[in-house]
Amino acid sequence: MINALVLLYNVCFENFGLSIIVFTVIVRIFMWPLTVKQARFTKKMSEMQPRIQAVQKKYANDKQAQSRETMKVYREAGFNPLGCLGPVLIQFPIWIGLYQAIIQTLPTTPDKLADLSRYLYSWTAPIVHKVVPLSPNFMGVDLAVNSSHYWTSGSYPGALVLPVVVGASMFLMQKMTMTPSASPSQDSTNRMMLWMLPIMFGFFTFQFPTGLAVYWVVSNIIGIIMQGFITGWEPLTTLFVKKPPASATTPAEGLDREVTTSDEQRIEHEHERNVREDGGRSDRVGSKRTQRRTRRGRNRRR
Repeated sequence: MINALVLLYNVCFENFGLSIIVFTVIVRIFMWPLTVKQARFTKKMSEMQPRIQAVQKKYANDKQAQSRETMKVYREAGFNPLGCLGPVLIQFPIWIGLYQAIIQTLPTTPDKLADLSRYLYSWTAPIVHKVVPLSPNFMGVDLAVNSSHYWTSGSYPGALVLPVVVGASMFLMQKMTMTPSASPSQDSTNRMMLWMLPIMFGFFTFQFPTGLAVYWVVSNIIGIIMQGFITGWEPLTTLFVKKPPASATTPAEGLDREVTTSDEQRIEHEHERNVREDGGRSDRVGSKRTQRRTRRGRNRRR
């Protein structure tokens, strides 16, 4: 990574920020098969949700049977639930390596500059002699220091925007790649990860060199574009759409409620009418019986 950044620095007009951006694009190109696999995983997971929810509903009281039948559905569909972990696991060593590469490539002391020669290939000597030491400035930001340095010194307040940009790009990336939830517990976990990772990476931006923050932002933007062209842009298009409140009803629901209410009123009116008619009949029958009894009594007296 150190040698790649030095070579890209020579090609990219001796601009270390552009070197990191080009380096990020190259890494994303090499990770294209895994990115496609992850995107298809997300799409297939959403298609399998009705079957998984049916299994969970059928075996709601038997967790072992629920897990067994869920894995059976996965096997029948040829689906691996761990298929989305490939790009994530590969990203971690890249982050660690790039973090060390930025520290070694942009030394802040003469001693560290001398140590840089131990990591450079011999065939890069003509280029190294021309470009070393590398300039860490990119759009007014020193890529070798972290954002907390600007927070304490107050020399460049604009660098404080980087943690926000990193967190926002990570949030959108998580939104695009999030697998649909099949249960309330999984939904709460997805919601927690959706907010926890952006906050965590925004905090990392305060601790790590800003050059690594540039890599995160560019990598997330490229990942969002790739995911959008493969599986669609629905997670982003529906992100700012306000959902109707739970008490709100659609016109069809309102009509059903009106029809139900009118039916109940009609049934109640018919019931009351029947009660009145039955009551009237019983009164008439009772009065006739009384009249008959009275007449019989009179006849007996006579």
